[in-house]
Amino acid sequence: MAACIWTIVVAAGSGSRFGRLKQYETLGDRRVLDWALEAARAVSEGIVLVVPPDAASRREPGVDAIVPGGATRSQSVRAGLAAVPNEADVIVIHDGARPLAPVSLFDAVVAEVDRGADAAIPGVVPASTIKRIDKKRRVAETLDRDALVEVQTPQAFRAAALRAAHQDEPEATDDAGLIEATGGVVGVVDGDPRNIKITHPHDLDVARSLLASRP
Repeated sequence: MAACIWTIVVAAGSGSRFGRLKQYETLGDRRVLDWALEAARAVSEGIVLVVPPDAASRREPGVDAIVPGGATRSQSVRAGLAAVPNEADVIVIHDGARPLAPVSLFDAVVAEVDRGADAAIPGVVPASTIKRIDKKRRVAETLDRDALVEVQTPQAFRAAALRAAHQDEPEATDDAGLIEATGGVVGVVDGDPRNIKITHPHDLDVARSLLASRP
């Protein structure tokens, strides 16, 4: 029997670093947010969209529930989680500011959970040398780049594991980290270097160039 998959698209950021609400900026023939929703819809029974509180009354086609986000990312995820029905087997979390995530990446993380992982994340090996800095001793240590990944979304979770990880309302920048803290297994799939997150205005220019170069 096929798993029931729901996706939470987190788009509740205030745009403090971008200078305005980046999720509503135009990218190609639609908004940044619309690209993320389209990819999520391709694999999901339903979608919960988490938005800034003053945007919660907007209508969004193809979205099953719209909820206001919280002051932190974890609070926003929990707001979305509360709107996901109990029959969901797998819950995917995706950043609304990652418009170029392909449907194949959603499929890959879901498949990893289907194979038994509690969570699955896309990871990309860093292109640059990474060093750990000891600020007190003012020295640096070079890390093995092949043993590191830059984590992206979409991330998929066994629904029960994700709900349990958020039960005590912890704070984290990454939901997979909460699964790790509970002793859960986090699988890693190959990420996509083009799956950039729109954070600064320049990132939107990069996304437009990447979109234009798509076949």
